[in-house]
Amino acid sequence: MTEAVVEQPTRQRVVDLILNDGPQTAKQLADRLELTPAAVRRHLASLLDDGIVTSRDERVYGPRGRGRPSKVFALTDAGRAEFVQAYDDLAIAALRRLQQVAGPNAIRELALDRVAEIEQRYLELRAEDPDATALQALVDVLDADGYAASVRPLKAGDQLLQYHCPVAHVAAEFPILCEIETQLFSKLLDSHVQRLATIAHGDGVCTTHIPHPLPTPQIPKMKVSS
Repeated sequence: MTEAVVEQPTRQRVVDLILNDGPQTAKQLADRLELTPAAVRRHLASLLDDGIVTSRDERVYGPRGRGRPSKVFALTDAGRAEFVQAYDDLAIAALRRLQQVAGPNAIRELALDRVAEIEQRYLELRAEDPDATALQALVDVLDADGYAASVRPLKAGDQLLQYHCPVAHVAAEFPILCEIETQLFSKLLDSHVQRLATIAHGDGVCTTHIPHPLPTPQIPKMKVSS
């Protein structure tokens, strides 16, 4: 009984860190919690079994050392719903009140402010690493914000995948959040992107299709008659 009382706060702290700061490795969590990676992995194993978190291989840019890549842990939709439903309810109530007082355009302005912050971090990242592609820079920014983002290459283009959405329940009631986010993707990637699925609408993954740019048409040279 004593062991359960001691372990529960650490389990909650692990979840709170992933919730607030996005997907992280066991070592990153251990460093922040001042615990051993083995101790954190024990909690992560329990959270995996309970369906609260999911794991994937950490993306490594540049040369990679020997051994397997580290695992990155992110909250599942079930995990997020279990731990932050009260915060979502409060946010939804606040937005409803804002809409009543200031009108529907107020939600749009709020959504624009939110994506402006994403755009600013994107521009800073592009400035720091000019060799990074626009899509990879966007993925990195979204990943840092807890969207568990990745890219799936296809013949007709790429798919931007977001396995987690920190505002899914709010966006379900206020879809303008998803619409403004999609417009931002189109602007940053200079492409007519198409949103195929969203977590807010009940899909398992937010999926955005990014078509390959159309080839520049070759204009035949005119023959000059002598």
